Amino acid sequence: MTRKYFGTDGIRGRVGNWPITPEFVLKLGWAAGKVLGGGQGGKVLIGKDTRISGYMFESALEAGLSAAGVDTRMLGPMPTPGIAYLTRTLHADAGIVISASHNPHHDNGIKFFSSDGYKLPDEIEHEIEKMIDQPMDSVSSERLGKVQRIEDARGRYIEFCKASIPARMNFSGYKVVVDCAHGATYHIAPDVFEEIGAEVIAIGAAPDGLNINDGVGATAPAALQAAVLEHGADLGVALDGDGDRLIMVDAEGKVRDGDDILYVLTRSRLRTGEMVGDLVGTLMTNLGLELALRDAGVGLVRAQVGDRYILERLRKENWLLGGEPSGHIICHDRTTTGDGIVSALQVFAEMHATGKSLAELCEGMSKFPQTLVNVSLGDKAVSDVMRAEPVEAEVNRVEQEMGEEGRVLLRPSGTEPLIRVMVEGRDSAQVVSKAEQIADAVRAACR
Repeated sequence: MTRKYFGTDGIRGRVGNWPITPEFVLKLGWAAGKVLGGGQGGKVLIGKDTRISGYMFESALEAGLSAAGVDTRMLGPMPTPGIAYLTRTLHADAGIVISASHNPHHDNGIKFFSSDGYKLPDEIEHEIEKMIDQPMDSVSSERLGKVQRIEDARGRYIEFCKASIPARMNFSGYKVVVDCAHGATYHIAPDVFEEIGAEVIAIGAAPDGLNINDGVGATAPAALQAAVLEHGADLGVALDGDGDRLIMVDAEGKVRDGDDILYVLTRSRLRTGEMVGDLVGTLMTNLGLELALRDAGVGLVRAQVGDRYILERLRKENWLLGGEPSGHIICHDRTTTGDGIVSALQVFAEMHATGKSLAELCEGMSKFPQTLVNVSLGDKAVSDVMRAEPVEAEVNRVEQEMGEEGRVLLRPSGTEPLIRVMVEGRDSAQVVSKAEQIADAVRAACR
């Protein structure tokens, strides 16, 4: 289904540039209210991260929803997974997130959750897009939507996060550094870990509207590494601006990405007898994780890049775990979307239950070296380059040489005119060499 405004994760762009403008977001709120309310009013939640532009878009959405006759419940700064949870438990017709996730402050975006806490189906997004292109009107004055602030949203979500692990666990004696990326978890994540008994050092927890994801958080883990070593912490937790992504740091200061976390969680579910089905990764999931899971008797199914596609497969198969190396981890037995705090608690609980450190829990998986080379398309069409005979021949040759000890992936960028060449294998020098060979063939096809 062709999308006009929505991407794979809502509508996103630079603030002030179409469509991330006040007038468009006003119209989007109205269109969403018309579609989701079905002409019968209804109730929609709005939450946001800490970007300064969130105030502007919050007001625009509320005005549009009101014009469509839909009531609004304002949550204020709230992690994306928290909005999904509250949409479900407050029996709202939908939840709206104002966030550009791990992007810098000058970007923003709008994404939606349906009443069951899952991202909107393609069909509903398509209906909203069609409505956006219709002339905007307003219901009569007596039918205008009303606005109310949910004062206890933060506390409700904190309790939900804590309930994702056994209540009997007391984490006194553990020291944890929590990096909130100056984002939506700044007033939530530190309290969650403190309330389960851990000693918490919070960094990236002083948002000013402009510093979200700036040198901190899941996309910049160096700050967390330094803090873990400085404070002699047992664990470091880095979230992104909207709290749906997680990167961890062990006591030795080593970064543990989404593949490491998925390995720990899979082994944990196997230990407790909770594991159901296979793990869902993506085309970028490290081959080392696939082989380690195979040794443990668990398969890896690869979906397209994007947590939306991971969740689709999990729901279809009724499986439990999935995620990406970037840190989008979906514990489908605990919640309906990627949740950095909940995922971190699952790892922390496994450390508590086994008495092992994070580094020890990661033993048993050796990740293969990966090299990624970006090649500019120029004026060439993606399909022409990807199907060019010299490119296909070079990919086939490298794949045959590497056999089961390596992997090749060519894919177009979703945001830039690039083709990404990824090669993975046991030998790092070979991986770099093979990636450049394929990239050279792609460059020649782009001329």
